[in-house]
Amino acid sequence: MNNAKYERIVLKLSGEALAGDQGFGIDPKIVQSISLQVKEVVELGVEVAVVVGAGNIWRGKVGGEMGMDRATADYMGMLATVMNSLALQDSLENIGIQTRVQTSIEMRQVAEPYIRRKAIRHLEKKRVVIFAAGTGNPYFTTDTTAALRAAEIEADVILMAKNKVDGVYSADPSIDANAKKYNELSYLDLLKGGLGVMDSTASSLCMDNNIPLLVFSIMEEGNIKRAVLGENIGTVVRGK
Repeated sequence: MNNAKYERIVLKLSGEALAGDQGFGIDPKIVQSISLQVKEVVELGVEVAVVVGAGNIWRGKVGGEMGMDRATADYMGMLATVMNSLALQDSLENIGIQTRVQTSIEMRQVAEPYIRRKAIRHLEKKRVVIFAAGTGNPYFTTDTTAALRAAEIEADVILMAKNKVDGVYSADPSIDANAKKYNELSYLDLLKGGLGVMDSTASSLCMDNNIPLLVFSIMEEGNIKRAVLGENIGTVVRGK
């Protein structure tokens, strides 16, 4: 019986989450763990789209420290998200989950170009769709990509999986022992408090389109399924 709270989700994974404890590159065990959790959700009948970051391979601020042009550094980050997406696709298909990677920058030899209607059709056929290469434009983060794609495919929620925290806190809990964890916030609270869960462009886009956000830990097995079932984990961020 399908008792999922959501019918269509966007799962936002940070690149750092794929690196695991090694801090760089792709940890096969972590990718397999995430894939198995996604499979649990797919088997509930939920339509799953994924957006993956690139911080495990390349970060734009490194390019800035090298004196690199910002747009060039951002394009390198987009290409890194494609590498992560292909790794996740391969892992999912190895456990029997049909998956399609769609890129905002055309590279037809390795993935489909992003086409909204085609993405929705894949989701309706219960294929996992991974959106790679960001928005295809520099100066936008993968958080903004998740917000934009969620609006385009009319997703019910964005699940933001974190590898270092289990929700939204008033301060960095690894630094401030008095940091308070929030159970529920509004997007205005995020923006006014500068809480850093997602960038202001992404927050505004979610707020304007009334897309709820659930921030939770990816490091605990089964948390993606718990989130989809509506269990009380992490922090919920709403439009109002």
